[in-house]
Order: sequence, then C-alpha cells, then structure tokens
Amino acid sequence: MKLWRVLVALGVVAALGVGAAAWWWLNQPLPLGADAVEVDIEPGTTPRDIAQAWVQAGVKTSPTLLYQWFRWSGQDRKIRAGSYEIGPGTTPISLLNKMVRGDATLAFVRLIEGWTFRQFRAELAKADSLKPTTGTLTDAQVMAALGEPGAPAEGQFYPDTYAYSKGSSDIAVLKRAHRAMKKRLEAAWAERTPDTPLRSSAEALTLASIVEKETGAAADRSKVAAVFINRLRIGMPLQTDPTVIYGMGEAFDGNLRRRDLLADTPYNTYLRAGLPPTPIAMPGKASLLAAVRPDPTRALYFVSRGDGSSEFSESLAAHNRAVDKFQRGKQ
Repeated sequence: MKLWRVLVALGVVAALGVGAAAWWWLNQPLPLGADAVEVDIEPGTTPRDIAQAWVQAGVKTSPTLLYQWFRWSGQDRKIRAGSYEIGPGTTPISLLNKMVRGDATLAFVRLIEGWTFRQFRAELAKADSLKPTTGTLTDAQVMAALGEPGAPAEGQFYPDTYAYSKGSSDIAVLKRAHRAMKKRLEAAWAERTPDTPLRSSAEALTLASIVEKETGAAADRSKVAAVFINRLRIGMPLQTDPTVIYGMGEAFDGNLRRRDLLADTPYNTYLRAGLPPTPIAMPGKASLLAAVRPDPTRALYFVSRGDGSSEFSESLAAHNRAVDKFQRGKQ
C-alpha cells in the first residue's frame, strides 16, 4: 500500500511539474528571428502546417510544441485564414487568440488589371497603415526579397483586392499577390491548347499582359489573343502599340508618334519579331486563359470600332477597309 501511494504522489508531482512548465511556456514571449514575423494562412491550411509556417517564418520554437498547443486549446479548427504579423512580446496564447479572432482591423489595397508594377508600387506606398518596407528597394531588390532573384517584376503580381492587418508590411501584400499570380498562371498553362506556339508559362504571361492592354471589350479578349497567336505562328511582327508605349517608360506623354514606332527598343514589336522580353502589365484571369486558349479564328488584324469593341479581319485588304470605316470615317 505504501508503494502505491508513493507512485501516485510521484505521478501527481510530475503532472504538476509538466503543467507548470506548460503554463510558463504559454505565457512567455515567443523568440522571433526578426522584429516582425509574417505568415499568410490560406483557407484549408491544417493546424500542423500553420504551426510549421510560423516556425519557418521566424518564430524560434518547436513546431510540434506549437501544434500541440493549438490542439490542446480546443481552438485549432477555429483558426481563420488571413495575413498575420506578430512582433516582440507575442506569446503562444496571444498568437492563437489573434488567429482565432482573425484580423480585427483590416485595410484593403486594390491591384487593377492592366496596371504596371510601377503603378502597383505607387498604390502600396499610399495604402492606409501599410508599412513601406520596400520603399527604398529597386524592382530587382523586391524580387530578390520575394525569393525570385533575377526575375522581372513586371506581370508577376495578380490583380485583386488584398486585405491586410493595419501595421502589416507591404512585402506581405507583395508575397500574397506574387503567390496568387503563380497559382493562376500555373492553372492557366495547364489548360493550354496542344498546338500553342507559346513555349513556356512565362511566354503565356507576357502574351496575356499584351491581351490585357489591347482588349477594350471583354467579349473580344480571346479574339485579340488569337490575332497575336496567329502572328506568332507565321513569324509576323505583333505590331502592338502598348508594348512600344511600355518601352518608352516615363517618356511617354500620352501621344504615340510615328517616330516612336521607328525607335528601336526591346519592346518595339513593330521592329522586332516575337514577344517582348517581359510582360508589360499585370493580366487578370480572363487574359491568362485567353492567351493559352485563344478563339479559333484565323484573323491577323483588328481595329477599334470606337465603342470599345474591335473589328477583326483575316486579310490586310479587309483590315484596311475596316480602318477606313471605323477610324477614317469612310463608308
């Protein structure tokens, strides 16, 4: 009997010791690898993966310990998707509470289809309560910070409305937009037609950016894409004004002149065959899909009708008649 009592007593003491240690850990600030640690939680992410994501982002603790805390609390399935940022003083308890509560105070920034990266960065710079951590970085440095050194920044961010916690850094929004574009592009590329002349998803992204800038009416999008695909197939220059304008940069004053079309730059598709070296804007989902699944038309030309829509032609003669009708007022 004495031995049984001793064993019970030892068990109680051990349990109390473990409980006290756990309580102490739960109330201690988590060691962080930086002043701020950010994690994006996508819908459907498991609690185990969430714990792992925090550790990978810079929380200096055991992912298993963090995961077990989520489970033991009984609130692991209540964690909400969202973008989270924590700083010094965050405890395991306050971290979980933050995720269960969700982003209590949100702000929003919108990336518009057809915007350039320069326009997007300008929007981030003036966004409400968003820390401008990339403000002094070049585009190349931003891409390096996103783990894509050497990659062009243009076209790499998906146009959408992004919610963020006030006080979050702009790099967190950039990461989400970049990840979203990669997913959308991968999904679109998987749906490409077997006979596409595009050799990679990167070329699809570049073409989609041109389609985005050239399309006035949504119904014309796949036909606009078809014109450029048809030209690529036969080696015909794309001859699209938006690429020339992009190549001019801030020198463009709103008027495209003949001398601009004759100035040789990597983006002058009147003088150079094939696609330009990078995207020229940020395309949306519809343009991505149009680029890889164009309309089955044989059209090689199109001209604006003046109402946002376009007239498509298979021959130069038919195109010239359409130009006379819609651009020069001739019947």
